[in-house]
Amino acid sequence: MHIVITGGAGFLGQRLARELLKAAALSISGEPPSPIESITLVDRVTPLTDLSNDARVRVITGDLNQLLASTTPADQQVVLPSSSVIFHLAAAVSGECEADFDLGMRSNVDATRALLESCRAMGTKPVFVFASSLAVFGNSAEQPLPDVIDDRTLPTPQSSYGIQKFIGEQLVADYARKGFIRGRNVRLMTVSVRPGKPNGAASSFLSGMIREPLAGVKASCPVPPDTAVALSSPGKTIEGLIRAVQASDPEWGPRTAVNLPALTTTVREMAQSLEKFGGPAAARLIDWAPDPAVSRIVTSWPSKIDAARARGLGLKPDTSFDDIVAAYHTECTASRTA
Repeated sequence: MHIVITGGAGFLGQRLARELLKAAALSISGEPPSPIESITLVDRVTPLTDLSNDARVRVITGDLNQLLASTTPADQQVVLPSSSVIFHLAAAVSGECEADFDLGMRSNVDATRALLESCRAMGTKPVFVFASSLAVFGNSAEQPLPDVIDDRTLPTPQSSYGIQKFIGEQLVADYARKGFIRGRNVRLMTVSVRPGKPNGAASSFLSGMIREPLAGVKASCPVPPDTAVALSSPGKTIEGLIRAVQASDPEWGPRTAVNLPALTTTVREMAQSLEKFGGPAAARLIDWAPDPAVSRIVTSWPSKIDAARARGLGLKPDTSFDDIVAAYHTECTASRTA
């Protein structure tokens, strides 16, 4: 079995690759597990050396649109060599898309369609897992969201990023309907706590307000303390992506997207968890500085999710934000002592 991960040098892409390499085999659509022979990581930058030096890993660097520009099936094999599974994680993030419309359309719409067209040209009908987002749901005065989002709630995105992700879902659904791929649209919740540096996502602070203070660095929180958010740990997010591949067609159900389970908490409760692990000094490093532009995006997203389809697949939300911070703290400690 060969697997492709776009955005493979990103945090989630690298974590997903490590989990798959560790497992060494994967069940596809309810079939018995098959050995994972190789994983291709596609990104603008190279992944960390533990992955790039692994003999089972192939690294392709470059812009996805440019890499897929050729329409010849032989050339497409360079990026998608007889792939059984494709995880499409590559994307421009929410804040970037709002600031640069062309970047968002090129990265999130054009690249997704180019990748789907490559699958169509090859004729191998891979399982195609598209990482969509909670941002497909947006609250507005004209069309307010229900208190709890479920799998039948109509997406009403209020940002360019959310609209682009919803377009991606519909493209995947139609290519699946036509039999070119086996489509799996998965709506990711905001992932916290992400390691590394801040990115251009409007939700970046939901990791930064924990990550930076635990490292003794100040961090900004641009929304009010009582802001409710829907979160998922990195581990639960990866679990959901892998389960999307494993599910049989009847298990997965309709072509519409599956909402992954979410832990509902508030920003104030997140700060309280920080204080439990880092002490009062860490909590004082949060700068509660309102940013109307970020707040407008984040507060339009829903905070309560009834993920019935995900539950049917055996997926569960994190039990508490304390547990998420504890896991992050343990991983950071282990990486420093490794």
